[in-house]
Amino acid sequence: MVPAGNIPFLLLLPVAAAQMTPGSCSACGPLSLPLLAGLVAADAVVFVSLLIVVVVFVCVRPRSRPTQEDGKIYINMPGRG
Repeated sequence: MVPAGNIPFLLLLPVAAAQMTPGSCSACGPLSLPLLAGLVAADAVVFVSLLIVVVVFVCVRPRSRPTQEDGKIYINMPGRG
């Protein structure tokens, strides 16, 4: 999800890209293989980190406790409250 402050920037990004003249970038061209490999590796690290955060969040969140049908409080009985 994108923070609300970044939405105008994302909407104006295509406008800014359309106003760029071809050839205005002096170092544009194909990426070298080590640079491309580094970018792919960095992207994979970010993806794995986010995946770990999501898994931890799902595992740590509190689960709803089952309701007791008879209204009694059972002590030292696992699974009954």
